[in-house]
Amino acid sequence: MGQRIFWTAASLTGLLSTMAQAAPQPLPASELDWQAWGDDRPANALCRGRYVMPDYRIDAGSTPSQVRTESDDAGYGSNGETLLDGEVVLRQGDEQLEAKRATLNEARTNVSLQGPVAYRQPGFLVRGDSGEMALNSDAAEIDQAHYVAHQQRLRGDAGQLARLEDGRYRLQDASFTTCEPQSSLWKLVSSDITLDQKRGYGTATHARMEIEDVPVFYWPWLRFPIDDRRLSGFLWPSVSYGSDSGLDYAQPFYLNLAPNYDATITPRYISERGEAIGGQLRYLFEEDAGTLEGNYLGHDEGGDDNEHEGEDRWFVRYAHDGLFSPRTTYNLRYGAASDGDYFDDFGQTFEQQDTDNLERLARLNYQGTTWNLQARARGYQKLDDPLRDDDKPFYELPALLASARWDQAGGLYEEFNSSATYFWRDVNYSDPEIIPQESATGARVHVAPAVGFRRSPSWGFFEPRAQLMATQYDLDWHDREDTSGFDNSPNRVLPVLSVDSGLIFERDASIFGSDWRQTLEPRLYYAYAPYRDQSELPQFDSREQPLSYSQLWSPYRFSGTDRIGDINKVSYGVSTRFLEDDTGRERLALSVGQSHYFEDRRVIDARFEDRVLNEQSDLSYRNTRDRSPIVAEADWQITDRWSARQSLFYDDHRNRTEKATSYLTYQDTDNLILNMGYRWTVQDFDPFGDQDDRLTYNREEYDLSAAYRLTPAISLLGRYLYDQTNNRTLETLAGVRFNDCCYGVQLAWRDYIDDNDTARISDDDRKQGLFLSFIFKGLGSVGQGSTDGYFSEAIPGVREDDFGAYTGVSN
Repeated sequence: MGQRIFWTAASLTGLLSTMAQAAPQPLPASELDWQAWGDDRPANALCRGRYVMPDYRIDAGSTPSQVRTESDDAGYGSNGETLLDGEVVLRQGDEQLEAKRATLNEARTNVSLQGPVAYRQPGFLVRGDSGEMALNSDAAEIDQAHYVAHQQRLRGDAGQLARLEDGRYRLQDASFTTCEPQSSLWKLVSSDITLDQKRGYGTATHARMEIEDVPVFYWPWLRFPIDDRRLSGFLWPSVSYGSDSGLDYAQPFYLNLAPNYDATITPRYISERGEAIGGQLRYLFEEDAGTLEGNYLGHDEGGDDNEHEGEDRWFVRYAHDGLFSPRTTYNLRYGAASDGDYFDDFGQTFEQQDTDNLERLARLNYQGTTWNLQARARGYQKLDDPLRDDDKPFYELPALLASARWDQAGGLYEEFNSSATYFWRDVNYSDPEIIPQESATGARVHVAPAVGFRRSPSWGFFEPRAQLMATQYDLDWHDREDTSGFDNSPNRVLPVLSVDSGLIFERDASIFGSDWRQTLEPRLYYAYAPYRDQSELPQFDSREQPLSYSQLWSPYRFSGTDRIGDINKVSYGVSTRFLEDDTGRERLALSVGQSHYFEDRRVIDARFEDRVLNEQSDLSYRNTRDRSPIVAEADWQITDRWSARQSLFYDDHRNRTEKATSYLTYQDTDNLILNMGYRWTVQDFDPFGDQDDRLTYNREEYDLSAAYRLTPAISLLGRYLYDQTNNRTLETLAGVRFNDCCYGVQLAWRDYIDDNDTARISDDDRKQGLFLSFIFKGLGSVGQGSTDGYFSEAIPGVREDDFGAYTGVSN
């Protein structure tokens, strides 16, 4: 049985300097607290094991400063020193030393260790050949060291590892990696590395990056993070290649200015465009947060199309959100770009390249229990190139909104909605492309009080509602000849009446050997709004809305306020749902409905007046037919992973399908997501949008997308969108992600049609882009994850952290 000696000292850790030595050969994984996974391995574990700290070999002392020892033999030297031989173990608090031999000086202030030596504390292990410790300060050193930081998954080797008195670790002739033991996929090698766990970073001099022991990069000096805390310094570059701009290399530099604000400065080289500079500033306060970002490229070299050759290209964007009180918030937005092609040419992500507009907004919002109040100034820069005057959006300078609702006992309720808005836009008002109704600027006051009654017992609902729409304008028509007869102060007053009702029947059913609860829910709806001539009213923000299932049960044909569509219709429909009897989960929902019109719809979108008046046009037909298409929807949760959604708009008068969509989806978010879609839309089905955005042909599309985790470390993602009508591929997106224990690589290729903001095929361009990003876990990423957001948008069901997206150190 080993000898035990007890004494009290100040500390067991610290540093004594010695000459540096060459880094040792790596140790076996078993000596670095590494345990391989067994049958308990998590399904998506990227590493083949994990670091596990073993139990202490001896118990701690009765006080934090007491040192306990155990050894095979103990004695005293000629100078009064204590000699411990054999399996020597020393423990003070949560620190433990192991050695073959230990020599303590007479004053009990220093101890010399002969190896092999092991020093551990919670989450940290160092092994070596020999060492020196100071027992009255935080000073220690170990020669020919091997170290492991369990939580950060860091490990490495050093000719000498020393702990400074301030708690930092200094390593000479050292290496650093987050890869598994016995793996040399990447490591940072340096003559001098300092790790500061309290501040979360390390520094290295004369450092080089080695991949599979081959040097690939050199830094004279480097600072790098060792945990999730922010750190000033160079970030890894972003690298991509596009058919228009060639090689695109961006090198961001991050500035951690304070705990609550930071900045990034990004010089950028684009081989076919020139040099650019970008930046981003972020800040966060207790009740406010914001971001300011921008980029500038002087004298564009033109790229592949030479369209903007010689021009200065830039953009700036600012966003701020704040809180005055729990009920009062405010928002600020400002965005501007040199031209409408800026993001097509310089967007660093697929998502940026699809930017359609930049918002400008100042908004103050109050949300009370009864009243909601808002004051705002709002506008947009529409990113079309060229941007015609008739396509420029109106600015609200300002808009004041107030709404309230009062609910009475028994189901009666009252509402009050109002707005006062001044509309303006910067255009040449004499431009003949601007229709008369969009040539005005001025003020609009709109008041819409409503009263209603709603009862909704378990077996159904009933809701009559009456609303008065009153609008007054004060306008400037800018002396155009085609508006010479228009009133400068027009007004409009009309009621909007509706009655909504429905019943809910339930029954128990047994289908295919399973118990279900089935509902049958017939619905009947009536809406009436009389005709008012609005052809000489301005059209600031109104657009006709496309037909949908929910539109069957609405009295409003237009968005905005400038057009209140006349309507006299009854809508009828029925829905049925199948619910699992034991859980209540909905497995199948079917709905079908239709509207019958008692009168033609005479209020029209002023932008398409000529087409509506043409009795041979589809728009004229839709405004004069006596019934809407039959609208049917189905949502079927076939199994826990398979689901299907269908919708159909069938015109039973012309016996044709106006719109159809069908989607079949498989979702196993751990392994596979598969989406198969079909879309059919007839020409002019969707009246919303400008003339250039309206389809001039019947569109038929197939959409296939998938994300598949081939292994826990390898994921494949892709999308294929095909235009059957015009026999062309609209988009091909393919990506692969390798997400290993200590690194990740993402490669994505996109070939797509850029429609140049019109629905005309003649305006389309085909573009390609290649994006590469990779990450060395524990050091940072290269490429800034440039496709994560677009993958989650293009492949329904994929989240940004699914299928190998980089989320930090992996288990």
